[in-house]
Amino acid sequence: MRAAILPVTPLQQNCSLIWCTKTMKGALVDPGGDLDRLKAGVAKAGVTLEKILVTHGHLDHCGMAGVLAKELDLPIEGPEEADRFWIARLDDDAGRWGVEAHTFEPDRWLKDGDTVTVGDLVLDVVHCPGHTPGHVVFVHQPSRFAFVGDVLFKGSIGRTDFPMSDHQSLIDAITQKLWPLGDDITFVPGHGPVSTFGAERQTNPFVADMALKQ
Repeated sequence: MRAAILPVTPLQQNCSLIWCTKTMKGALVDPGGDLDRLKAGVAKAGVTLEKILVTHGHLDHCGMAGVLAKELDLPIEGPEEADRFWIARLDDDAGRWGVEAHTFEPDRWLKDGDTVTVGDLVLDVVHCPGHTPGHVVFVHQPSRFAFVGDVLFKGSIGRTDFPMSDHQSLIDAITQKLWPLGDDITFVPGHGPVSTFGAERQTNPFVADMALKQ
């Protein structure tokens, strides 16, 4: 697997282009906006897109996923169906935030324990509610790499002051679903720099082992 991070929207959301080096087939994870920039990145990498993956229903992550899917005739996989609430609001939220976003219907809602394929790659789907109720994380075990959306950041965690957010659910998802995957997993968050689960267990003030003991 190869991956490139392409920040999009005024919120600088980390859209990831991932691809299988054997087949050169790829997917965009969370194409929230700036579609011309994303298409240029795909062309530069020499990748043939075969699908769109979505971690959750917030507009900076998926506001333009439906437009891109229609334009390029691509299926959308994700998030978990509890985020239908957020996807249904995209057109309304666009006006509030001053960015373009459009409601869509995923071709496949995902569940915990599902897998998604990109070329010959197989990624595990982990349902991690809290930031949004239907948030999912994509994990490529062979390369020890994960795309976690807004669940976890370097030094922080996802906001839980939105409708249908839940702080304790988010803490539980991180500690009970992500940490067992291994300290050596590198993750791309929805915003900001990459980190590893191990580094966050050591230093993250919200979910480090010592912080939770206190």
